[in-house]
Amino acid sequence: MKKTVYSMCFMCSIRCPIQVQVENGQVKWVQGNPHVAGIDGSLCPKGAAGTALLYDDQRLQTPMIRDGERGAGQWRTASWDEALDYVAERLKGVTDTYGGKSVAFFERTNLSTHVSKTFLKAIGSPNHFTHDALCKGSVNTACRSLFGYTDAQMGMQYDKAKHIVLYGRNMFEAVAVKEVNNLMTALDNGAKMTYIDPRVTVTATKASRYWMIRPGTDLALNYALMHVILKERLYDAAFVERWVSGLSELQDFVRSCTPEWAEAETGIAADQIVALAREVSKDKPSVIFHFGYRGAHHENEIYLRRSILILNVLMGAIETPGGLFFKKGPGAVDGTAARKLTEQKLPKVEAARADGAGGKDLPLPDPAHGVPQLLIDAILTEKPYPVKALFINRFDALKSIPDTQRTKEAFKKLDLIVCIDVNFSDSAWYADVILPESTYFERTDCVQQANGLKPQMFLRPQAIPPIHDTREAAIILRQLADRMGIAQYFPYTTMEELVAWQLEGTGFTMKDFEAKGFVAYGKNQIFWDRMNGLKIKTPSGKIELHSSLLENAGYPSFPPYVPVARPQGDQFRLVVGRVAAHTHVSTQNNPYLSELFPTNTLWINTQRAAALGIKDGQDVQVGSGVGTGTIKAYVTDLIHPEAVFMVHGFGHEARRATRCFEKGVSDSVLQESITDLVGGSPALHDTFVTVKPAQA
Repeated sequence: MKKTVYSMCFMCSIRCPIQVQVENGQVKWVQGNPHVAGIDGSLCPKGAAGTALLYDDQRLQTPMIRDGERGAGQWRTASWDEALDYVAERLKGVTDTYGGKSVAFFERTNLSTHVSKTFLKAIGSPNHFTHDALCKGSVNTACRSLFGYTDAQMGMQYDKAKHIVLYGRNMFEAVAVKEVNNLMTALDNGAKMTYIDPRVTVTATKASRYWMIRPGTDLALNYALMHVILKERLYDAAFVERWVSGLSELQDFVRSCTPEWAEAETGIAADQIVALAREVSKDKPSVIFHFGYRGAHHENEIYLRRSILILNVLMGAIETPGGLFFKKGPGAVDGTAARKLTEQKLPKVEAARADGAGGKDLPLPDPAHGVPQLLIDAILTEKPYPVKALFINRFDALKSIPDTQRTKEAFKKLDLIVCIDVNFSDSAWYADVILPESTYFERTDCVQQANGLKPQMFLRPQAIPPIHDTREAAIILRQLADRMGIAQYFPYTTMEELVAWQLEGTGFTMKDFEAKGFVAYGKNQIFWDRMNGLKIKTPSGKIELHSSLLENAGYPSFPPYVPVARPQGDQFRLVVGRVAAHTHVSTQNNPYLSELFPTNTLWINTQRAAALGIKDGQDVQVGSGVGTGTIKAYVTDLIHPEAVFMVHGFGHEARRATRCFEKGVSDSVLQESITDLVGGSPALHDTFVTVKPAQA
């Protein structure tokens, strides 16, 4: 028997719409959904490797309970009832002793995140954390400081853009299919692309202009661009006058930030900086200065991301074709959004967050996502209170949070670690209980409310039944809720019942998704009227360059620029990034993808390598103040002399994931835990390392 199922990929967090061909209960073929514009049947390497995940004999297949020391890899299989009873009993012991606030939840944001947030609130905990905070916490705060919207509420229309400026946004290797296809459309139509990065990436090779900037100095470059734009009045005067406040303060601030000043800091020639400012202004407002997806580089990240957004504002590239836009929800066309469990009347959580996000000492990082690296501090110090139980859902804390050894020390202080995952992650390796989740082919998932220029909803229905003893995360939490006495907040027993509950009042049913995988609230793209119709959510109703959000929290909108420290002696600044074949830390053991990209290497500049006696392909030892590792050198002219680079996500410790076990080096082992306390992101590129030939 053959059938076609329209679904959504979950090999990364983008959730590209897919078409799945099923024959006799097996997934035989996967491709991009041909009914979705910009996808048109396309898949990235990760999406194509989804079937390898499904049929991987090393994926988690049954509940397991630790039967030895943490990290020893000793497990016994358990039934679901035994595993869930065990978790509930241990969890009740923690909450009875320390209160509900002593429980935390790490999660890679997914369609059932509203379920896990409901679970935590129902037991009295404020401590839900998402991977978004590690990836783009400061981008979130920067967007709110200017517009009152988060980054997730904003989008970019690439295919209509005339010039795109990317700051290390390596789009052709961090493949989001629709985004890349739309960017290629723009380039095919004659758009220019400027790419700025200390390293020559695949995206750099597609650019009409590439600058090998000195690492960490992008902010100086942007201030110089603003200097030229304002001095020569290259900005969109009508838009700025109508919608922007704080222009005079910005003019005063960047008056001394000349292109010559920036050249000394960045290594980019002053005349080239002037040329870019003039060139981009000719294409306004259909230009995009990309504000970043992974915006977690430096301790002043909030100000770098604000500077990128301000350049868009000066170009008038807001709510216009080929620029930035605010995502429209169903309400824009008198529709109703799918419900979430968090919209119910839930118990009021009195406790402050353990990480302090949204509180007096850390007012601006978004408490909807938290600051995960600061939870590690709270666990270690037991301040402001003890945190003793941790749930981890597809979020590998040991591979994602800087300073792995410190995270391990925090794990030792926990009474209970529960891991819900598909793969054997390093965090699962250190868990007390592993609850295996069904893959995205084997489960129906919650509704995706896809807001944008045209609001839509997508659905991920079950394509085949689970082939192992696995369950959906939303069902696992529902069954734990039964045991914890909080089932009243979970009005479902199956995923189909949950989806039906979500769709009540929307006018749609699950059957409406079968034909194409999605439903649309309207046919036309929605842009607000730029004369009178922008709905800016700041207190002033204007785009605030001089930010009330920052100033009211005690932070300046335009702090003095601090020159970026240069590595001394044999030091390098460690920079990290993505590759097209892998998703963060979760695909290195995939049978197909591990063959395509089996390990990471250390990119090092040719001249610096020669001075250190390092040859291409040689084993080198990389060391920082918190860790060391051995990795092969990739000697090249394609990286700035001050930096070394490695792909994120290698150096796995879970021995049962045999294809990736101990291959390469984990960047999180080397990275010091440094935080942008204004924006919330970790400073992943503010660690200096030494490199030397490894001893035999």
